[in-house]
Amino acid sequence: MPQSPAPHRIVIVGGVAGGMSCAARGRRLDESAEIIVLERGPHVSFANCGLPYYVGGEIADADKLLVQTPASLRAALNLDVRTDHDVTAVDTVAQTVTVMTADGVEEIHYDALVLSPGGQAVRPPLPGLDSPRVRTLRTVDDALALRDRVDAGARRAVVLGAGFIGLEAAEALAARGLAVSLVELADHVLPPLERELATLVADELVDLGVDLHIGVGANAVEHGTENDVVVLTDGTRIDADLIVLSVGVRPDTAPFEAAGIVCDRGAIVVDEHGRTSAPRVWAVGDATAAVDAVTGVRRPIALAGPANRAGRLIADDILRPDSARAVPSSVGTAIVRVGSLAAALTGANRASLDAAGTRYRTLHLHPTQHAGYFPGAAQLHLIVHFREDDGLLLGAQAVGEDGVDKRIDILATAIRSSLTVDDLIDLDLAYSPPYGAAKDPVNLVGMLGENVRTGQLRLWYADDLDEVLASALVLDVRSADEVATGHLPGALHIPHTELRARLAEVTDAADSRPVRVMCASGVRSAIAYRVLVQAGFDAASLSGGILTLRAALGSRSADLLRVWSEPAAREEGVR
Repeated sequence: MPQSPAPHRIVIVGGVAGGMSCAARGRRLDESAEIIVLERGPHVSFANCGLPYYVGGEIADADKLLVQTPASLRAALNLDVRTDHDVTAVDTVAQTVTVMTADGVEEIHYDALVLSPGGQAVRPPLPGLDSPRVRTLRTVDDALALRDRVDAGARRAVVLGAGFIGLEAAEALAARGLAVSLVELADHVLPPLERELATLVADELVDLGVDLHIGVGANAVEHGTENDVVVLTDGTRIDADLIVLSVGVRPDTAPFEAAGIVCDRGAIVVDEHGRTSAPRVWAVGDATAAVDAVTGVRRPIALAGPANRAGRLIADDILRPDSARAVPSSVGTAIVRVGSLAAALTGANRASLDAAGTRYRTLHLHPTQHAGYFPGAAQLHLIVHFREDDGLLLGAQAVGEDGVDKRIDILATAIRSSLTVDDLIDLDLAYSPPYGAAKDPVNLVGMLGENVRTGQLRLWYADDLDEVLASALVLDVRSADEVATGHLPGALHIPHTELRARLAEVTDAADSRPVRVMCASGVRSAIAYRVLVQAGFDAASLSGGILTLRAALGSRSADLLRVWSEPAAREEGVR
């Protein structure tokens, strides 16, 4: 739709990431434009991603959370920022917004309108959720209230929801010495993360002293004089001095949808330049329905980075439409710290790929973040998905103590650039023993992916375990000491260095069945796989080895994996 090249008045509803980025860029492009920012709350530009770290005490001064104030924005950019101004209606024909203020109702005309209302915390219809001990963690006031309650002597906390904010809140409260219970309705913490990586995060939470309640929800909050009680769906009752509600976010768009602006499940539908269905109206941030760069599904993406960048591009479209670049689809890159671990993801996960009907392959790797011989080497746990027919990268996730952010950022860039898994082999990445390896973990992803794509390696997966135990011979090629820490029942043990001389044993034990090889991380079993297939066996290598298997099995691994004993080993055929 045609846009005015130089609107006299730009009105922006909502500050923080998208709105303030748009306002700042708009001023840099046009000194003459009148730019008004209307913010419902008292703070127009604050570090919402820093809120949990203020609650936990790592950020000591609350003023550090305030990135800009109306006065500083007026002085630096000549912006008219009006806090405590709540936009309640839009007339897209008259080009006006209706605003509730402390002084009453007013109407403001616009030549261009940018909607950046963000999202609001989901509040399920639970009895007792109106308790003053229940807070969300989305605003500066939320963080101040939570920290005040902690400073006043709160001892027990319940966090409802184990997404990104829930994990950050649980970590922060545990660091302050509270007894923390974390409740998640899904079957693992951080639901966007693949289950076998989420297990590692859950173990870290337990190490931090967090009490996990997974696969259950909250039924009610019972108010008390000294504390509240959170009642779970399984009957568990948890005393709480404070409760953090973090079960999701929904777009805060009611007045705009009522104005006839097209929305999809509450999220404002925009085109590639952020334009809505109404003329002279744009939208940005958590309240918009963005197109997923990998699956093409339209959904909100509540991330600060994409909102900031999109706000800038929308200002370009308003003031320089002939040269404005399109707002790119997001790949959804995100990271969270949990204790000593970082967990990060980019692109699509299994659930979204399955929902989209995409045919894909998955790789599991456990390399160290830098040269193994250099002090401080620690394992990275990587999962990468690529499209089956052409190797196009679709998604990646990582968990580890160090180097996670670097690898996820590289893989996010690769996905944005439409690279294939094979292309990763040739990436020229910085190498020195303290920082990486001559074959960086990202290069290794490419090498493994190329082997799978070209048929040099065939994988089997932890999810296939029951079928494999029922129909195949499991060949464990780890060392005897490793096998002693836990092995699969009925597995044949032959160290990979002895395999070539003992192929007859494999033939006898397999008895015409397929052979499914495993080791610790998938490296030695891949070597064994090449020996076996060239000797005529139907073979496959366990993706990610027993490290991935243990994580995927979770609590079941204690029941399934047998600890070495000579009599049991002879009885089961492990030798």
